[in-house]
Amino acid sequence: MNLGDDIANLLTNYWREFLLGLAGTLLLSVVGTGVGLFLGVFLALGKRMKPRPSDNPFQKIGKRVLRGLSSAYSAVIRGTPMMVQAILFKYGCMAMGVNWNNILPGIDVFNGWMVAGLIVITLNTTAYMCEVVLSGLNGVDKGQEEGARSLGLSSSQTLWSVVLPQALRNAIPTIGNEWIVNIKDSSVLNVIGVAELYFEAYMAANSTYAFMASYLIIAVIYLLLTLGSNLILKLVGIKLEGKRIFRFSHRKGVAA
Repeated sequence: MNLGDDIANLLTNYWREFLLGLAGTLLLSVVGTGVGLFLGVFLALGKRMKPRPSDNPFQKIGKRVLRGLSSAYSAVIRGTPMMVQAILFKYGCMAMGVNWNNILPGIDVFNGWMVAGLIVITLNTTAYMCEVVLSGLNGVDKGQEEGARSLGLSSSQTLWSVVLPQALRNAIPTIGNEWIVNIKDSSVLNVIGVAELYFEAYMAANSTYAFMASYLIIAVIYLLLTLGSNLILKLVGIKLEGKRIFRFSHRKGVAA
């Protein structure tokens, strides 16, 4: 067969496998990015935590320990490839007697290994989202916090109601980039048997020996996914530009 015939054969006989792989990739990228962002916020707050003069000794020690652990987690996860993390997670679970084959058995794609993949990509994304959130927090003008405090808001109210929303809004382009990275990098999770797009393409190619055609198909699918994601992010950015954000005037200390 020539390349065209191989592509036609794969799309005719293995469309279901490609579709399931696409669903698996989207699930991994969306859940990994969303939950990773949620956890990344708390990891970022942990890295920013500093003892205050008014804290008692236990509070000071606790804050230093939390900051150290948060910084160490971010450094280790960002300093090692996700493929290596996935393999270590797999064999670490095996050493503890956890067999992901026994979780959701009998399901082709959304089985125990998909759950394991979701855990790995979420833990990996959390470290990167931590730095994204930190950058966003550092980019918020100090006058915003001062204005909120002058109106009687507490430190926690100022953080959650004024500073963090602005930080996340400013970080949306970078958050979107992390989502796109996860769409592509989720392919490395095939090393632990996660049935995402690359895994399904590999299985189809092994059955038909049409490796070039199979990988060409998923290359086009990945390209369409990233182009579509970029379009969504642009639309979100345009939508947000048309909305006012809760800010405080630097000079008057009032909402603007």
